[in-house]
Amino acid sequence: MKSTIKRMAITAITVLPLITACNHQDNSGMELLYPNAMVTIKTTEDASSSYFQLDDETTLKVTNLTKPLYGGKEVRAFVNFTEVDEDPTPYDKAVKMNWTDSIRTKNAVPYPVLEEEDKYGNDPIEILRDWTTVVEDGYFTMRFQTYFGNPSIAHELNLLYGGNPENPYEIELRHNAHGDWNDRLGDGYIAFRLKDLPDTKGETVKLTLKWNSFSGEKTYQFDYCTREGDGI
Repeated sequence: MKSTIKRMAITAITVLPLITACNHQDNSGMELLYPNAMVTIKTTEDASSSYFQLDDETTLKVTNLTKPLYGGKEVRAFVNFTEVDEDPTPYDKAVKMNWTDSIRTKNAVPYPVLEEEDKYGNDPIEILRDWTTVVEDGYFTMRFQTYFGNPSIAHELNLLYGGNPENPYEIELRHNAHGDWNDRLGDGYIAFRLKDLPDTKGETVKLTLKWNSFSGEKTYQFDYCTREGDGI
């Protein structure tokens, strides 16, 4: 698990220019190199294939899939797809998948008791605000930035909930660098499932993220509504 986060942080350095350019399409085929969406990859009801959840409301039928992606595991992912003129029933649109690249996806965890808090660390990290940092479909997906050095040391990221009894929608990102500090700045991506937060009962609430940045503690608010089915 730890090594996966490390590899993502390294490879994301080369991905960033592609994401920045994802809306600049031409006729040379270069647009196929760029992710044009971030989705939740879900398994069909009969478990025979996968489909994409594009946002809180839009689902995509993937016409060129014959078996589930990632062994049927639900994950967040960057994708490049082309919309096609086919019947999307029972989904909203039909697409052809050109490629997909999964994002490290894990559950948020309850705030630990005091004697266990140190294991999550509190090393500085930055959250970058672009289209890849978003709360949707029951996930908090984020682009982060920090310093890396030793390739044999894996950084850990965890999202904690339940630390503020007065605000159940306050969450905290924790970073444990395990002593790995150097002058090489790198970016990465990670997604956290928010299913254990209290049910918003169809209402949109403010989700407050706290984290320890390189300039001190920061907070930022995002709109959040419990994913349908999570409140049952």
